[in-house]
Amino acid sequence: MNKIEAIIRPFKLEDVHNALLEAGYSGLTVTEVRGYGRQKGHKEIYRGSEYNIEFVPKLKIELVCEDSKTERALSIIIEKARTGEVGDGKIFILPVTDTIRIRTEESESLLFNRNFHNFP
Repeated sequence: MNKIEAIIRPFKLEDVHNALLEAGYSGLTVTEVRGYGRQKGHKEIYRGSEYNIEFVPKLKIELVCEDSKTERALSIIIEKARTGEVGDGKIFILPVTDTIRIRTEESESLLFNRNFHNFP
């Protein structure tokens, strides 16, 4: 399994979300984040005064999927989030070794079939 973390422009969320749903991906976490990359912020003019915005508002979407479905999810995110301009975002792919459902303590371990209920 892999966890995909994508930093995208806020107005692209609906397109990315709908495309992932259509492709059969379920379970998505969205977090409002602020930061900068190569663009190092931007300048805005408000009521005649210029302001330097160092931390640009973005959204971080997170989803966990099987290895076999990772490439398709990445393709969807890239296709739907891309504008071609600096600041489109970045995607991180992290391996997931296990997940545990809190309510039942059921483990979906890839390495071991274990039940955490018996752990001290």
